[in-house]
Amino acid sequence: MSRLQVSLVALATVAGIAGAAFYLGRSTADHASMASSATAASAAERKVLYWHDPMVPGQKFDKPGKSPFMDMQLVPVYADEAGDSGVKVSPQVQQNLGIRTAVVTRAEVSSSFDAVGAVQFDERLSVAVQTRTAGYVERLAVRAPMERVVKGQVLATVFAPDWLGPLNDIVALTKAGASPELLAAARERTRAMSIPAELVRQAEEGGTSQARYTLVAPASGVIAELGVREGVAVSPGMTLFRIAGLERVWAVAEVPEAQAVRLQRGQKVNAVLQADPTQSFTGTMQEVLPQVNAATRTLQARFEVDNRGGKLVPGMLLRLQVAGPVAVRLVVPAEAVIRTGTRAVTIVRKADGTFEPREVKLGVELGEQLEVVQGLAEGDEVVASGQFLVDSEARLRSVLGSMDAAPPTSAAASTVSSGTFTAQGKVESVDADSITISHGPVPALKWPEMTMGFGKADPKAFAEVKPGDTVQFEFRQGGPLDYELVSVQRKGAAK
Repeated sequence: MSRLQVSLVALATVAGIAGAAFYLGRSTADHASMASSATAASAAERKVLYWHDPMVPGQKFDKPGKSPFMDMQLVPVYADEAGDSGVKVSPQVQQNLGIRTAVVTRAEVSSSFDAVGAVQFDERLSVAVQTRTAGYVERLAVRAPMERVVKGQVLATVFAPDWLGPLNDIVALTKAGASPELLAAARERTRAMSIPAELVRQAEEGGTSQARYTLVAPASGVIAELGVREGVAVSPGMTLFRIAGLERVWAVAEVPEAQAVRLQRGQKVNAVLQADPTQSFTGTMQEVLPQVNAATRTLQARFEVDNRGGKLVPGMLLRLQVAGPVAVRLVVPAEAVIRTGTRAVTIVRKADGTFEPREVKLGVELGEQLEVVQGLAEGDEVVASGQFLVDSEARLRSVLGSMDAAPPTSAAASTVSSGTFTAQGKVESVDADSITISHGPVPALKWPEMTMGFGKADPKAFAEVKPGDTVQFEFRQGGPLDYELVSVQRKGAAK
């Protein structure tokens, strides 16, 4: 073959190779363009609601760009993602954690409650025994306070010298055969001086004046007040005895404001003696005293208790079982409610098996159940045990989301325990109070790759770590920078 033929063959070969390369490049470019177009079309079909920084999810932005909080790009939140508020937990994890659920139901409950009341005298049964003339006590039959007396029992004998004059006039007029008008006038004078009719009749019929009279108990009870002693002088209007009735007594109880508003006059109450539970009494609610104890935020409620047997005396304690009206209420187990101090939250299991937090408004406490006024409906399934104590929906999603995470397949990032996380990255800078690390994604927190600063609990901690080192580190939420290092292990020294 001549040199010219060899050159022509070589030229043809180069041309063929060039043509194949051109065709292959054209085909690859076309495929790449088609894939890019498909991706763009797919992205265009999804509606972006806003952009945000996963580290600060509460802050929303209307356009993409760099996060003002971290060295990373803002992440879009699509419309189809925003509506997915549920957290999936695998059945195996649910069983391991002992997650137990309960159904929200309607139940007939009574607003009954118990209170402890102290027995007091019923002041409406109190009777005062007085004298209406001057004199002195000749004999005292009842000598000590709190003695029991019965109606008609003699209490004391009083001598009234001022009564002798009017009574002697009646005796003289009767013996002299005075006219009825004069006798009527004399009787009117004795009535004005409060002389008992029995003494007046004795003067008219017996012809003798008697200025001594006996005081008897007008009602049964106990001597709550003894105002005289034997031999002392008495004056008109002076209270000698005060008798307190025991047929009925008051039980005064300190009732919290929340329960006092449900009390109504006439409510039935069953009173059990604190010292002897076998003895019970019946009563009714009389009134709630219009005064609040500022220290305990309670009101005094007065109950009237039947004490015909006289077994109750002031100072005894009674356990009052107040019967309230029965009503149908929406109730949930008390253990299913998470109280954060500012709100009440329950974790609801939805029909698709996912969990979501739901804020509720509670009513009255009903023992082991709570009334739900708002936030839940009858038939909702709530987590009764195994839920986490949280104070925001964002933290709930991040913590509960880690339960369903699959075991990590690489050392890039993994969750080691509840509330702590591990990741691997490169140290960018070391300061007295922080270390800046460029790390990989953290699926449990939904973080992409980024560079951020982690706080140090102690300025002397991790002194061996230098910029450029490859490290595997563990961190947790907290500290001035929101996230704080727990441990740092060097994998490779700086070059």
